[in-house]
Amino acid sequence: MGKNLAFRAWFYFRQGWTTYFAFIFAAINTLTVTYFLAIDKYPVLKNIFPSFVEYVVIIASVGLPLLIFIGYAHYKKSSAFKAEADISIEANPHLRRILINTEMLLPAYLTITEMMIKLSKNEKLTESQLEEISKLQKELEAHINNRVVEKT
Repeated sequence: MGKNLAFRAWFYFRQGWTTYFAFIFAAINTLTVTYFLAIDKYPVLKNIFPSFVEYVVIIASVGLPLLIFIGYAHYKKSSAFKAEADISIEANPHLRRILINTEMLLPAYLTITEMMIKLSKNEKLTESQLEEISKLQKELEAHINNRVVEKT
C-alpha cells in the first residue's frame, strides 16, 4: 500500500471532487446562471419565478424527483448500466480474475455437493466419479498454478 500512496490519494481526491464538490458547485452555478441571465431578463419568466429562492425551491421540487427517476431508470431499466458493468469487468483485471475464479469453482462446488450427498447416504463413489474428482482436482490445480492478474 505504501508504494501506491500517491495514486490512492489522487484517486480519493478525484472521487471527492467529482462526487461532492464539482457536483454541488455545478448545481449552484447552473441555478445562479439560469436565473440571473435568463429568468431575470424576461418579465414572463419573472412572473413565474419572482425571486431566486422561489426559483430554487420550484426547480428542486421538480428536478430532484425527475433526476431520481432518471437515475433509477439508468440502473434498472436501461442497457446503459449493464454496458458500463461489462466494460468495468473487461478493463479491471482484478474483477475479471474474480469472474474467472467463480466460473472455475461453480462446477467444482456442484461435483463436491453431489459426492457429499452420495457419501452421506453411505453409498460408494464409482470409479468414474473418482476419475471426475481427480480430473477436477487437476483442473483446479492447473488454474491455481497458471493464474495471473494482467492487463488486456
